[in-house]
Amino acid sequence: MNIQTVRCFIGPFFLPLCMIQKICVAGAGTMGSGIALCVAQYGLQVILFDTNETVIEKAKSSIEKNLDQLVQKNKISAEEKTSIQERMQFTTEHKDCVADLVIEAIIEKMEAKTDHFSKLASINSPTTILASNTSSLSIDELQKHIPAPERVAGLHFFNPAQIMKLVEVVKGKQTSSDTIEALVSLCKKLNKTPVRCIDAPGFIVNRVARHYYLEAMRIAEHQHVPIADIDEILESAGFKMGPFKLMDLIGNDINLAVSQSLFDAYDGEKRFQPSPLQIEKVKQGNLGRKTGKGFYDYQ
Repeated sequence: MNIQTVRCFIGPFFLPLCMIQKICVAGAGTMGSGIALCVAQYGLQVILFDTNETVIEKAKSSIEKNLDQLVQKNKISAEEKTSIQERMQFTTEHKDCVADLVIEAIIEKMEAKTDHFSKLASINSPTTILASNTSSLSIDELQKHIPAPERVAGLHFFNPAQIMKLVEVVKGKQTSSDTIEALVSLCKKLNKTPVRCIDAPGFIVNRVARHYYLEAMRIAEHQHVPIADIDEILESAGFKMGPFKLMDLIGNDINLAVSQSLFDAYDGEKRFQPSPLQIEKVKQGNLGRKTGKGFYDYQ
């Protein structure tokens, strides 16, 4: 069995060695299911939790499809596919979410995250590391509501989580160095590239990338340039994916939430102001690939 061994630090005392053998991913949407698949692919047990049975079933189908594609491309064998699936547990019950590490991947709203983490903390050991996949919300604020805040950190994967290498490992004011080292070590175990950062609005990537999206939408809105042309120009300049295609992949609701979070965090700084184009897409329910329609039509 592949086991990642780390030291756990709680309060002022070092505890004996504990082993991250089981990871719970709370939230079975696009990001959560991708993270769970990645964990299972690299030999660890994973529990994928969501309160919505429909979301769980959709996650199962998505994971099955991804694994079938890997088999077809000869990247894994049929036997490896079976082994990966055997390491995965799907549940809608909070009581099943007991693990050495819990990765939260739910909606980008602080109240929802703190409530969710509080419930998960109450059924887990005080040595369980609690990591949020938030892309922009404050880890410092999250820590205020969770017992043993030194084991709370950010672990920000990028979509699709089973493919993208980069992971931001975010240290809050109260996060222990042992927690960060454990998460960095885990990322390497999952064949990811961990980047350490301190808690700040947007962390590193979303702060830098915000204008890739916002300026593109301003050009489309104010200069009436077709979105396909903007995507094509930027792709020809070397970007792997144009901003509108990328927003559709990420999800317009998630992308908008991050923009709003930075806009609020920087006291209404105009350069972070969400675009009316994206606000309207979200109001219409046109969230991108996951709904079949966004800036482009995928139906």
